[in-house]
Amino acid sequence: MHEYSLIQALLERVDAAARQHGATRVERLRVRVGELAGVERELLASAYELARTGTCCAAAELELLDEPARWECGRCGAAIARGAVLRCGECGAPARLAGGDALVLERLEMEVP
Repeated sequence: MHEYSLIQALLERVDAAARQHGATRVERLRVRVGELAGVERELLASAYELARTGTCCAAAELELLDEPARWECGRCGAAIARGAVLRCGECGAPARLAGGDALVLERLEMEVP
């Protein structure tokens, strides 16, 4: 289950940010999960519940936001509709993935003195 290692890395990143800002506690994490990120949302949430005990995120809420995959033309930038052929209808160039393939810590809410 690689979601657990992703959560471990996330907690390390949050801990470093909390120490950098002198935070007394972390209140909330908002993470954007891309449709093509290769992450099972439920497993990620479950791994967070297990791993956060004893960390600066012990009481922090994890908010997961879904991000759909988006494709666009690699040449002219035209958007390519979901389910369409991955080739531009305008210029014929191949499509490129424009979003929805990442796991991003979007927001971190901390209590600082």
